[in-house]
Amino acid sequence: MPDQTNWNIQTIAIIGGTGKEGKGLAYRWAKAGYRVIIGSRQAEKAASAAAELHQLLGSSERVCGLTNPEAATAADLVVLTVPFSAHQETLISLKDRLQGKILIDVTVPLVPPKVTRVQMPPAGSAAQEAQQILGESVQVVSAFQNISYEHLLHDEVVDCDVLVCGGSKSARAEVLKLVKAAGLTGWDAGPIENSVVAEGLTSVLIGINKQFGVQSAGIRITGVPRDTLQE
Repeated sequence: MPDQTNWNIQTIAIIGGTGKEGKGLAYRWAKAGYRVIIGSRQAEKAASAAAELHQLLGSSERVCGLTNPEAATAADLVVLTVPFSAHQETLISLKDRLQGKILIDVTVPLVPPKVTRVQMPPAGSAAQEAQQILGESVQVVSAFQNISYEHLLHDEVVDCDVLVCGGSKSARAEVLKLVKAAGLTGWDAGPIENSVVAEGLTSVLIGINKQFGVQSAGIRITGVPRDTLQE
């Protein structure tokens, strides 16, 4: 698998970016100075989501909407925020356009109606499934599964850490930069096999949310001084 030391990430495409999680991440990254492309199967939906973000940002310079293939082609790094039911189909359709890039897979293998039960696919996790489909020339990195979208669009402090798994060390380092740019705390959680933990925790957190009537249960890594994290 290629391991670049300088990825020069300036443009981010969010596939499935019309959803709440995608728009929340897009808002945070656009505010941090990145160019963000909202991807959708329908150009009209992508443009509408971009217009919503324009209103929040007070500017249209950093966000635009394109179809998923156009967005993936134009970006330096691609983020996948589709439901698990669309995971395989979306990856297969974009495989050729993702070669040589980093793909951040935010997908969680939730299988309704039992979304509080951890249900992993045969590959081991959604991220591992993505890696199998896309091949070794794509750096698949798993991240952001445990972040509640409710806080992302409102400049609120998000009391939840981000576990970053997969890809090469340099690819994880690039994703950790994006975690920080979004105002979050990220941790290098190792190889792609470890993504099963972050993905599985989502079902646990959904269950806790239901028990206590909240929407923002999260995780934090303790016992390590925060100032030791890499800049």
